[in-house]
Parts: sequence; structure tokens; C-alpha cells
Amino acid sequence: MNRMEEAVIPSASCRAGFRAWLQDWSELCKARLSLLVLLTTLVGLYCGSGGKLDPWRTFFTLVGTSLVAASAATLNEWIERDLDGKMKRTAQRPLPGGRIGPDEALVGGAGMAGLGLAVLFFGVHAPAAFLAAATIALYLFVYTPMKRWSALNTLVGAVPGAIPPLIGFTAGRGRIGSEGLALFLILFLWQIPHFMAIAWRHREDYRRAGFRMLPCSDEKGRITGLVSLIYCLALIAASIWPVFLQAAGPIYGLGAVLLGAGYALLAAGFAWRPTMSSARNLFLGSIFYLPLLLILLVADSR
Repeated sequence: MNRMEEAVIPSASCRAGFRAWLQDWSELCKARLSLLVLLTTLVGLYCGSGGKLDPWRTFFTLVGTSLVAASAATLNEWIERDLDGKMKRTAQRPLPGGRIGPDEALVGGAGMAGLGLAVLFFGVHAPAAFLAAATIALYLFVYTPMKRWSALNTLVGAVPGAIPPLIGFTAGRGRIGSEGLALFLILFLWQIPHFMAIAWRHREDYRRAGFRMLPCSDEKGRITGLVSLIYCLALIAASIWPVFLQAAGPIYGLGAVLLGAGYALLAAGFAWRPTMSSARNLFLGSIFYLPLLLILLVADSR
């Protein structure tokens, strides 16, 4: 082997190691979930700014919010790393899998939280930073421990999950308004059937880890399905609130009702016959519902 070949091999190895490290951190930060957070934040910002997005405010809002979301995901996995190791679907995550050390995750998560809050405070304004700080606090210090002692944790966890569009709206408007609260309520209600479908499919894993999810004590799934249906029906009413606030037009209103009806039908199917298949259909329906609703809202915003 000549010297050139000797230099190329370590270089290629370093690049492969760096890509693996980036992939592990992407998984730890739940990058795909962060894309949903960015979408809801951007829609909130668009509505809050009356459709006139300031480039710098948009940049700082999205960067700050994405850092906060990544930090919350990282620190949550740091807290639950031992419990994640007990579940089949999470045992190979970077922390329980040993690919990222606990100290590295803690420092990285805390650093992203501090940087994200600073970006929102100095680049946007204090109200946006306050909402982001509330998101981290509720997620890590209320929802995360509550998962081990009460099935109501899902409702509590839906609150920080619904705050990002409110951060965006407040960043654009400068205050929390009725339209921002409507976005918050829509996202809050949407999350319950979405998560119930996930929790039903992975209830054995949650039991193994000691998490107190509703499907863990609802073996037949009837209550889980009924809860999903109730929240889907409430979501239909909440989704047309922007029309009454004159923040959206009739096209959005009609689309919101039709999308909500479809989501509710999937929840009704799950409630009628709780199976892995019906839970999967409800989950997939939730994935399609939210972006379509938000696209309609932006397209027909007033």
C-alpha cells in the first residue's frame, strides 16, 4: 500500500464516522418531528404577520424554535434512556444503544436549549422566548415524569406539543391573539387521536417500561377508541374557529369539515374494532390531516 492509499483510507473512515455521528444526533433530536414543529410554527408566523413574513424575523423564529424542539427531544431521551432500553422500538436509539454518551447528550441538549431561547429572545422578542421556555419546562418537568404515574400524561404532553404555532403567531403579532389560540387548540386536539393510535400499537412496550398510557389498562381498546373519536369530533368544531374569527374563508371552512369528518371516520373505525390495522389507519390519517389543514388555512387566510 502506497502513502496515498494510506491517507485515503483514514480519511474515508473519518467521513463515515462523522456521517454516523450526525445520523445519531439527528435521531436523538427527532429531526423528522422537528420538521412538523417548523411547519406549524411557520403557519402560526404567517397568520400572525398577516401574510407578510419578515425574512429576518422568520429566520430567527424558525431557528430558535427548532433548537428548542431539538433540545426538548434530546433531554427527554436523556431522562428516559434507561426506560427506552426496555422497549423494543426504542432500545436501539442512540443513548440506550450506546452510540452517544449521556454526558454528551446532556451538554448538547442543554446547549441547544440555551441557544434557542437566546435566539428567540434577542432575535424576535421576549414573549416568543417565554412561550418556548414554557414548552421545555412543561415537556421535561411535568409530562416526562407524569408518564410513569398517570394516564393523563397524554393530555399534559399535548400542551407543549401545541405551543409551537402559538410561538410563531406571537412572533408575528407581538402578542397572543385569538387566532393564535385557535391554532393552539387545533394542534392540541389533533395530537390525542394521533398518539392514542401509537400507544395502542405499542402498548406492550409501554407496559414493559412502566409507562402509564391509557391503552396499557384498556386491553379491549374500546375506551381508547372512544377517546380518539371524541377528540376528533371536538377537532372539527375547533378547526372552523378561524372562520368565525374571520382569519380564514369558506373554502378553508369546508375543507376543515371534510378533513375532520375523514379523521373522525378513521377514529370511529378504530373505536368499533380496535386492531393493529385500524390503529395504523388512524395514525396514517392523522399524518395526512394536519399538513392538508394547514395548507388550506394558509391558502384561504384572510
